[in-house]
Amino acid sequence: MDATQKEKIYVAIGDDAQDGFNTLNWALKKWNSHPISIVILHVTHNISKDYVYTPFGKLPARSLNDEKLEALRKDEKERIKKLFSKYIAFCGKVSAEIREVEKLDESMQKRVIDLIIGLGITKLVMGFSFMKPSLKSKGAISGLFYVHQHKPSLCELFIICGGKQVFLRGNNDEKIMEDDSGVMVAKMRDKNRLSASPSTINLVQNQWEFYLQDIENYYQELSSSNLEEGSYVQDNDISQISPIEPHVIELNNSNKNNAEKIEILKNKLNEAHKTIELKRKETKENIERRTKAEWAISLCNTRAEEIEGRIREEVSTKEGLNKELQLEKDQREEMRIEIEERKQRMSSLVELQSELSNKLQISTIARSRAETQVERAVRERAEMVREIEELRRQRDVLNRRIEFCKQKDAIGMAARLSDNGANFGMREYSEVELRLATDDFSERLRLKSGGDWSNVYRGRFNHSSVAIKMLPSFASLSREDFQSKMRFLGDIRQPHLVAMVGFCSEPKSIILEYMGNGSLQDMLFSRRRNRGLRWHDRIRIATEVCSGLGFLNSSPQRPILHCHLNPAHVLLDRNLVAKITGFGLQDCDDKECNVESDLRNIGILLMQLLTGRDWAGPIEEPMTMDMDRETLVNVLDDMAGQWPLDLAKEIVSLAMICMSVKSKPSLNLSIGRVLEELNKIRRKGDEIVAREDRKVIIGGCIDREGSSDVPSVFLCPILQEVMKNPHVAADGFSYEHEAIEQWLHSGHDTSPMTNLRLKHTLLTPNYTLRSFLEEWQTKQSTKIVN
Repeated sequence: MDATQKEKIYVAIGDDAQDGFNTLNWALKKWNSHPISIVILHVTHNISKDYVYTPFGKLPARSLNDEKLEALRKDEKERIKKLFSKYIAFCGKVSAEIREVEKLDESMQKRVIDLIIGLGITKLVMGFSFMKPSLKSKGAISGLFYVHQHKPSLCELFIICGGKQVFLRGNNDEKIMEDDSGVMVAKMRDKNRLSASPSTINLVQNQWEFYLQDIENYYQELSSSNLEEGSYVQDNDISQISPIEPHVIELNNSNKNNAEKIEILKNKLNEAHKTIELKRKETKENIERRTKAEWAISLCNTRAEEIEGRIREEVSTKEGLNKELQLEKDQREEMRIEIEERKQRMSSLVELQSELSNKLQISTIARSRAETQVERAVRERAEMVREIEELRRQRDVLNRRIEFCKQKDAIGMAARLSDNGANFGMREYSEVELRLATDDFSERLRLKSGGDWSNVYRGRFNHSSVAIKMLPSFASLSREDFQSKMRFLGDIRQPHLVAMVGFCSEPKSIILEYMGNGSLQDMLFSRRRNRGLRWHDRIRIATEVCSGLGFLNSSPQRPILHCHLNPAHVLLDRNLVAKITGFGLQDCDDKECNVESDLRNIGILLMQLLTGRDWAGPIEEPMTMDMDRETLVNVLDDMAGQWPLDLAKEIVSLAMICMSVKSKPSLNLSIGRVLEELNKIRRKGDEIVAREDRKVIIGGCIDREGSSDVPSVFLCPILQEVMKNPHVAADGFSYEHEAIEQWLHSGHDTSPMTNLRLKHTLLTPNYTLRSFLEEWQTKQSTKIVN
């Protein structure tokens, strides 16, 4: 069967509405999960000349006039029509149709067999009242057995009694009806005797029409008995005169022509006929009385049903009123509880009002005191603003002096470049010393980079931490060439280049200063660290890396190209000062290793600092020099804090120029030019940080993120720590006195910042900067205490 085709279920029901609804309900539940349509088979009774079917039962037609008879027939049709509408509505969403079955002269069971064959019925649900409206009638059960035995094998028959399915079994001598639990409902023996089990009463106890039909059958049997009794009386009357006839015959035979006797006999005969007529009249009157009694009983039954219906309605109404009354009681109880709660809240509010009144008085007094304190704080704030402005003016003057000195010294010493001098402090270590320093190259001392183990170990020489880098790629290099290369690299000194403190020829390795914060790659791309680099730190790191790379490219002895600059080759010390490592240790292809490759690597590094992403190929996002602000915000690294978008856009433009240097070579682009642009961006960032610091001081809040940042002018270029005793060297830069002295005493006569030869080694105390330092430290201490 097609999935969209609905299976037809035929449901046969009689005039009993209750039994019809029970039968329909059973069928709908039986096939509730299947696509079906219902065809309701209903018996249509022919209007008999002798009887008419009314709401009061089957009544003799002769007891009503034509007008009432027509009204009753019309009412019967309306009742059937309404009943059909209720059946259709009861089926709900299941499609249903009514097919009326006309009751012909043939027996009902044969009519059902004809319908099954004629309509091709495969599933038939038959209510018990369809065959006959009473379980006490043997015709109903025998009819059901007949249909069950003579139906086609393709038709499934379901017999429903009282809303439950019953089953038929037995033979010609004994027929049994059982429910689905195996309990006997009814039994019929010898084709004549019908017995019902106690469960039958429970199955049909609500079928009032069944009992009404029983009364009708009873009176039909009574009528038949009365008619037979009348016949019997007539026969008796005739039998009473039958003995006379032999006498007449005897008289005739005896030729007795006595007229008197004949007259007597005739009188007796007439009296007998009168008696018979009288008996006939009495019988007819009895029949009429019985008919009227049936009419009265039907009226009484109908009235009883109406009264019972009204009683049920009254009971239902009473139950509804009781529910409404209970609901009203519940609502009253809820209202009472709510009123109690409101009273409690009102008392609480009164107490709260009293408490608030007391607090208001206290707060009024406190407010007056606070206003006095605010006035005093405003005066102090105004004084602080004036001091800040004065400090700012002095800082600007100092910066201008520093810039002037730098330009003056740069112009005077630009033409005087010399060698970096001999090897200062470089020494060669033995393998035994390396093993002692690294606990025999213990795995716990091996350093990780990017989550992987590297060939770098942490060691200690003279109570100082160092990094020992193994150089397996130099294994083919001779001892003399290796030592020459190491001494050359050891002579290279600059604050933003990782210093080499020694080397070992066997195994080939170098000893570098230890950088406490690892590589920039770990800081940017590893999530294991708890803090990220702020945006102004990233700008400073970019400037420092560019400074170190420019120093390598402009070395007077022999310019050095890094060629492999990336975040893994940028190390950070404990103060997050950036220093470049890995220069001069890798073999380069002359075609690929040039100034353009270092410039491109600087551009990539700038993009990595901006976005916090590890990429080195083509630009993944739609990043251009003229991109909108929204796109820029989406690609910036959130771990850096809130980037100033103008500065970020300038860095993007600079990075794009550096990265496109191969496709668009520019004679004006160099590491020095990039460093100048980064210094401009860094100064703008320092001004933004300084403005934020002023806002913090004026607002009286020091908990802002980054509020503890140190102005770059207070940091020593060598140590990258806050200076305590700043001194100005011949290059115009201020250094910590101890650091610059150690630099000079180690044999250096060049500037740590410009790599140019110093005019002299004299150091001048910077009292102005020292006073600024002291005032700044005092302010910081005051903010922390507050």
